[in-house]
Amino acid sequence: MKILFVHGMGRSPLSGWRLLRYLRKKYRVETQTFSYLVSIESFEQIEQRLQKRISAIAEKDDYILIGHSLGGVLIRATINALADRVKPPTHTFLLGSPLQPSRLAKYFRRYRIFRLMTNDCGGLLASEIRMQAIAAISSPVTSLVGISGPQCKSGPFKNELNDGIVSLSEVSADWLTDQIQVKGMHSFLSSNKQVIRHISARMDG
Repeated sequence: MKILFVHGMGRSPLSGWRLLRYLRKKYRVETQTFSYLVSIESFEQIEQRLQKRISAIAEKDDYILIGHSLGGVLIRATINALADRVKPPTHTFLLGSPLQPSRLAKYFRRYRIFRLMTNDCGGLLASEIRMQAIAAISSPVTSLVGISGPQCKSGPFKNELNDGIVSLSEVSADWLTDQIQVKGMHSFLSSNKQVIRHISARMDG
């Protein structure tokens, strides 16, 4: 069994260090990370590299995918683009990963600095058409959702549960195998103790 972690936008593979160390020690599995830079790569370019990585892993081993935020979006798009001969993951874990267009991306897209920093990936997150074009995953998928973000009538999420970056509705879909709410903020979900515990419980079956 191999586990591949794909970090979120603005983060790095190091953000999954605590989670991957725990899984390595408990399950004696091999863990890998996948890195990208949204400022210099388009979503399609990143996805194509991820396809090659996942295809190579699938040829030799069963595998689990873990994607934080944009990393989960990349994973979903990649799984749907894999050749039929490539076996799917045994389980996919999405950590605060939007399944709907991001209202914060829509808002900040008006600012040039955001467009420069997030490039094509920021545009995808803000696009109704592009986000809806990423199909559901047929293999098991668990969504882990932070709910410790601010709730106020004047804020971007109003009174909806959120993790400070995405709201509950933005990470929800009826095709998910299950969804788990945890106390935590978006940027730190990959090192959140509750997230690690729930991933471990699903792996235990």
